Amino acid sequence: MNLKCIIFDIDGTMANTERDGHRVAFNLAFNDKNINWHWDKNLYGELLKIAGGKERIEYYQEYFIGNNTLNERQIIELHATKTKHYLKLLQSGKIKLRNGIKRIVNQAQKNGIRLAIATTTTAINVTTLLNSTLGNGAEKVFDVIAAGDVVVNKKPAPDIYKYTLTCLGLKAEECVAFEDSSIGLTSAVAAGIKTIVVTNLYTKRQEFSNAEAVYTNFCDINTMTIKQLIGAYHV
Repeated sequence: MNLKCIIFDIDGTMANTERDGHRVAFNLAFNDKNINWHWDKNLYGELLKIAGGKERIEYYQEYFIGNNTLNERQIIELHATKTKHYLKLLQSGKIKLRNGIKRIVNQAQKNGIRLAIATTTTAINVTTLLNSTLGNGAEKVFDVIAAGDVVVNKKPAPDIYKYTLTCLGLKAEECVAFEDSSIGLTSAVAAGIKTIVVTNLYTKRQEFSNAEAVYTNFCDINTMTIKQLIGAYHV
């Protein structure tokens, strides 16, 4: 079976957006809404076990402070405010792609391998990151960008990857995924997609026994390495 598509997760995988991007934006939103919350770096690492920003807010108020301070409408409004702050951070150019990502994208294109994204972050976050790092119109490089609430069940459920495969018109065996976390790995593998994990500071101690391989950075990976790791594939 030919390798036909590489599917990327975004947050923590293509860019280290979590600690210095989303976390900062959440705290700015809390301040805007006069909510006396602050998510420090260690706390945010704990909250990352929950995929999706709105879901993360719900989880925090239920399990960390034991008080459902915000209702559904307020959570949606808070998350929208957070997204505005996050987009400003992206547009400022302060958040970069992880080293090696551009090279893999370029090599995939040269080898006729399609590209896609499967993430739980908001779609506008994805396109803004791509345009601010790869240039205007960069989202067109990706055949499918599956993001946000296009599926009901977030990672670790396989729904976002199954949705991506349907949009691509490909079988799971024709794709490989890049993820950074155990919940992302679980999601991709449950959809039948072989997955390479590239960890970051938040995820380096997680369990990745179902991964095809685990790296700490993308610099050691190229198209040939991907083909070798996924032994059933050939181009």
